[in-house]
Amino acid sequence: MAGVNSTRAAQFLQKCVKPEEEDGEARPKEEATEEPPLPLLPRLVQEETPTVFNTYNMAAANLGPSSRRKREKGGGQDGTSTALYVDRRKSKVWNYYTKLGDAYVECNVCKKQLSFHNSTTTMREHLVRKHSIRDTLLSQLKDDQTSESDYAAQENAVKRSRQMTPESGLYHAASCSEPRTDVILELVLEMIFRDLHPLSLVKDKGFGLLVGYLEPSFALPSPVQLSSMLWHRYNVVKQHLERYLQTAQAIVVCVEFWVSQLNQTYLTVTANFIDGEWRRARCTMETQQAHEEKAEGGLGEKLYAVLSEFGLSSKSVFCVMHDSPQSAAANSRQLKNAYGWSSLCCAARTLHLCIKAGLEVEQVQEALSIARGIVRYFQQDAKATCSLNSKLEAINKTKLKLVMDVGSRWITTIEMCESLLDLKWAIMSVLEEHPKGTAAVQNLADHQWKLLQDLVPVMRTIKIATSFLREEQNASVSSLMPCIHGIIAAVGQQSEEAGAVIKRVVGNIRAELTQRWGLSEDEKVLGSPAVIASFLDPRFKEMRFLSPSLRSELHKRVKSMLSQLFGHQSPSATQLWTPNADYKAEGGDAPSAHKDRCSSTPSQSMYDILLGKDPTESMPEIHQQLENYIVEPLCKRSTNPLDWWKNNEHRFPAVARLSRQYLAIPATAVLPEQAFAASESALEHRRAVLAPENLDQILFLHQNFDFLESMRNSNETWNRNLH
Repeated sequence: MAGVNSTRAAQFLQKCVKPEEEDGEARPKEEATEEPPLPLLPRLVQEETPTVFNTYNMAAANLGPSSRRKREKGGGQDGTSTALYVDRRKSKVWNYYTKLGDAYVECNVCKKQLSFHNSTTTMREHLVRKHSIRDTLLSQLKDDQTSESDYAAQENAVKRSRQMTPESGLYHAASCSEPRTDVILELVLEMIFRDLHPLSLVKDKGFGLLVGYLEPSFALPSPVQLSSMLWHRYNVVKQHLERYLQTAQAIVVCVEFWVSQLNQTYLTVTANFIDGEWRRARCTMETQQAHEEKAEGGLGEKLYAVLSEFGLSSKSVFCVMHDSPQSAAANSRQLKNAYGWSSLCCAARTLHLCIKAGLEVEQVQEALSIARGIVRYFQQDAKATCSLNSKLEAINKTKLKLVMDVGSRWITTIEMCESLLDLKWAIMSVLEEHPKGTAAVQNLADHQWKLLQDLVPVMRTIKIATSFLREEQNASVSSLMPCIHGIIAAVGQQSEEAGAVIKRVVGNIRAELTQRWGLSEDEKVLGSPAVIASFLDPRFKEMRFLSPSLRSELHKRVKSMLSQLFGHQSPSATQLWTPNADYKAEGGDAPSAHKDRCSSTPSQSMYDILLGKDPTESMPEIHQQLENYIVEPLCKRSTNPLDWWKNNEHRFPAVARLSRQYLAIPATAVLPEQAFAASESALEHRRAVLAPENLDQILFLHQNFDFLESMRNSNETWNRNLH
């Protein structure tokens, strides 16, 4: 097919192509009218968002004067501009396609053939959808159909963008070069922060060879030049994030501590909140090196300084989530006393410590130590591994592999035990056949195999709970308390028929869960943000894990919180309608005879003596909203609580405002898929090797660039607020 099309294309070009003098290239005549001129970007976007969401804005702006110079070069015999003729053919879409006759084009990237009907719309969509080549890049590289006034606007945008750049001379040089060079430069920068590469990438020989082959005339920037560009992009995106955070009703600050390959400890601060459209927002604010703090108020001072950089006060923070349980109590007291912030420890980190305490039973530790020795033996002995693989091939189970656990990830311990149990017969056979097998490694005794077999179901139950917390609709801390109580109940039942060792393991885990989440102290339970969040989640508002008396007390506390938040007024300052002495029926003033007849009716106060006061008459509307919410039917467990509140906010506006605060608290300090992962994520691996000088800017852009762009594109109201 490709050969036939190539022949047709050659025949077609022989008929239709006539040489053009400019650039010494031959262009198809009819292709000058195939694509209508692309419209300029709105001036508002050019002026207010240079290089933030549209990465190639500067390159687009630079094209204006260049195209105008080409147009002024004079042209053909009819007085028209040859540059005009060539520019329209050189639409940037065609950089990615080869024309095959009248009706087909071929993508140069994937060699897919598309129908062509004098429009490049399908071609553009293919580039964006299949190859992630931005439509903004294509749409911003303008043709010469632009008016002189629009060109002037472009030149002004270029001048403004240059004024915002750091003093490096880089952008001045780029403005004199061809637009394609600018685009490549921006793409190199974008690759740096999107894929978490160090700036020294541009000095790597392989990268230089690749770029030199693809674009021989392109001169790679130095790390110093990239650093200047990175700082400029960081500052502009930071301004947009600052404006976006100003729209948050209440912010939950999350703090993650992590260690680089140079053994330096860093903390990453992120802001979490629910925006006006009931979407969960998560933005990275800053990453900084965490030095050992002698002062008790170290963490609070750091967070306060970060907030100040974004123009936020301490009152804008509703809660703090951290993953440092060792100093959890001290941090909680300091944050509460100094700044009035409630604090929680990351659920993933706390759960890890609870399971670690359960596995510290002596018999379990001994069995796990032998299990690790077996896995290590097969990892290091090639002959033993070959024998094991041969036995698995014989029964068509080559997908089964031995797994070594990692001390910092308890889920890997389950996987190691499961892999050993799945391969038990093959492992024992190989150890018996190899003369060095039993001498080189100790095999598990029968009772130890049985211990691992009994331990796996208990651990698997906890793993199921983490799978529940990883789902999108369960990212809030509102899902945590039902999970914790579910774990306590489920593993307790599993241990009833288990041996003494498993009973001790389960007992330790349950005791740690109860102690670390304060489940045995009623006051801690009622004051826990996680418990209040569960009540404000329409799926769990029945609070089945609480006793009836605690439920009643929790309702009173929430009612008191609403009163403090709104006084006796609802957010819209409307009260429930109640009859009073001035009320008149729809018919207007009643005749006097009717009044006389009504006077014989017992007064309302007499009914109150008989039946008691009507509670709704003196109940503020916010409390009535709460009562209505309580009796509302439960939602399905698969329901996203944010979607439910988005659809029902108008019914319970006061309760919805409280829900927006508490449901913004995540269950984990990092994303759940990272917190409960069995292995290190690409983010964790790549950030550990970044140089300290640019680490904050690279991580900031990596985490926030796509998020802010999606928020901008999907929320016109927010877009108007920004501009």
